[in-house]
Amino acid sequence: MAEDTSLSPIVGLSPDDTSAKLEPGIALCFSGGGYRAMLFHLGTLWRLNDAGYLPKLNRISSVSGGSITAGVLALAWPKLALDRSGVAQRFGPEVIAPIRRMAGKTIDIWAVLLGLIGPGQASNYIARAYRRHLFGDHTLQDLSDDGPRFVFNATNIQSGVLWRFSKPYMWDYRVGKVPSPHVGLATAVAASSAFPPFLSPLVLRLNQSDYTPNTGLDLQRPPYTTRVFLTDGGVYDNLGLETAWKHYTTILVSDGGGHLEAERQPKRDWPLHAYRVLLVIDNQVRSLRKRQVIAAYQSDSASENYRRGAYWGIRSDIASYQLRDSLPCPIAQTTRLANVPTRLQRMNVKLQKQLINWGFAVCDAAMRKHVDPALPAPRGFPYPEAGVG
Repeated sequence: MAEDTSLSPIVGLSPDDTSAKLEPGIALCFSGGGYRAMLFHLGTLWRLNDAGYLPKLNRISSVSGGSITAGVLALAWPKLALDRSGVAQRFGPEVIAPIRRMAGKTIDIWAVLLGLIGPGQASNYIARAYRRHLFGDHTLQDLSDDGPRFVFNATNIQSGVLWRFSKPYMWDYRVGKVPSPHVGLATAVAASSAFPPFLSPLVLRLNQSDYTPNTGLDLQRPPYTTRVFLTDGGVYDNLGLETAWKHYTTILVSDGGGHLEAERQPKRDWPLHAYRVLLVIDNQVRSLRKRQVIAAYQSDSASENYRRGAYWGIRSDIASYQLRDSLPCPIAQTTRLANVPTRLQRMNVKLQKQLINWGFAVCDAAMRKHVDPALPAPRGFPYPEAGVG
């Protein structure tokens, strides 16, 4: 009688989840965090562009709010006009402008309300807003092959693991691989940012024939393959780390995620109590991922866990990088920015500029301290009049 492997406590991993040999490339990871993270990561990209680092990136892996920023860059890549030093001459109109316009619009509350009173899920309305304001009808197949591979990460509620969207394929290692998916870019980003419980789930409808045979570990069958229930990528991996970590030797992590504040009197009604529990889980996952990154940077170079790179977060203290010429970012002011709620809600112009400035400044400090000490210090903030507070 054949052994029932479904009951075994030990199962093999997908080849996509393990790498025989790390590639000597650079991966950039974007966390979630709503518009707060979207703008913070825009500051990161601004500094990396000024330093000529965008064409050096091999992969950009993102979740949630970080996927909005990554999606805009992915679609804009062929139009960036990179010069010989690797600086995108059209970074402003192609990347900064659309993200700033998006930050001026509230879409989450309307999506939730429409999801309650109308047909369809709230996530469908979020996808519609992304399509209208950022991505149009472009699909994953419209992304360029010349730049980094962009991976937009969601969490599969059915399988309990990561569902990744990219141009070459979509893949959940338990459900299987869909090659060359024609999924809308807006849909991929909406799935990645379908924050539970309000904006989740996004249901992806596929055909069994869309999959490459025998590429799923144990769930390559309907309904897992035909009606895929997805939620925010940050539920599984809130730093966007997974699809980069096992492939590249240099990992850059930009973390615009939130922070769990103490609560003296937790709510007892089940909806608000459940939401609080979700925040506790998110905080713990983020903490564990961050420890993994920092430990790898600090490990011996001969260790299989060793990685080069740098981590910078919206809650970092820029003084900890110990650079005499870092941009002025008092911790009290940057903490205020870190406490901006995780929403897809309109932000005023000044706050937008401050979040961008802060992402720019802390990325600069981390890069010059840990990755490329030869980088010249920036002349100032992207928006000098706004500072960070």
